[in-house]
Amino acid sequence: MLDVRRLRLLRELALRGTIVAVAQALSYSPSAVSQQLSILEREAGVPLLERTGRRVRLTPAGVNLADHAEAILQRLEQASSELVDVRHGLVGPLRIGTFPTAARSILPTALINLAREHPGLEPMVSEIDPADVADALRAGELDLALIHDYDFVPRIPDAGLIRRPLCSEPVYLASDETSVVSTIDECSDSAWITAVSGTACHSMTIRACQSAGFTPRIRHHIDEFATVLALVAAGQGVSLVPELGAVDPPPGVRLAATPIRRRTMIAHRAGAESHPAVATVTGALRSAVPQYLTAER
Repeated sequence: MLDVRRLRLLRELALRGTIVAVAQALSYSPSAVSQQLSILEREAGVPLLERTGRRVRLTPAGVNLADHAEAILQRLEQASSELVDVRHGLVGPLRIGTFPTAARSILPTALINLAREHPGLEPMVSEIDPADVADALRAGELDLALIHDYDFVPRIPDAGLIRRPLCSEPVYLASDETSVVSTIDECSDSAWITAVSGTACHSMTIRACQSAGFTPRIRHHIDEFATVLALVAAGQGVSLVPELGAVDPPPGVRLAATPIRRRTMIAHRAGAESHPAVATVTGALRSAVPQYLTAER
């Protein structure tokens, strides 16, 4: 009989490529991952891994079993969801990941409504970079998360996860009130303020400028949009800011609409959509979308 926990390790190895990456994502030691995969090979009765020095790769049998593992894990998630007993109401913790602007603009209303309608449910919110959400969901550290993507930086589908659209918002070009620029292509000589390298917002800014025919001259790397706008007001540069990050701009900031949009989505493990708590929180989040955003289904 194949052990489900070891199948999960094989699935993660197929996704991540190295035993070290699997160990880091699931809080194991690399030696423990290797040991469990060796046991899985004995259970399967065929070689699943090819080892070359310190590197491993899946054999054709290993690839096939990893594909089956994905389907098995999804069915187990679905089965667990259908076994939940809600005769006495929703109870217990439900772990929610979010990014900062959604935490400020969407979650509070949703949490108020959940507390009123389902007092036994315990939403537990953690701020997390959307790039880390897939790992946290697959590892069971989160049950549901809000993620986003931008025009110019679409998200690649994540194995084992389902994404549902929630809302979208415009992205504005922020400049100081003395500036004469109102479009991105007028900012080729401007200093720029972007998020830190490696984030979707940073990549969106770079690609938007390149689409306009130039590479931005970046002066500051700042993630928090309130700080970005404070620096814009101080004449330190221009920036691209989504509407949720520009709800209350400081004096001295001009916001010009661009054709770029940011989309917010709800993500959870495949098979969890029928879980009563996940479905309830999803509904609460949809009801909490501010009216000035474009709700999506």
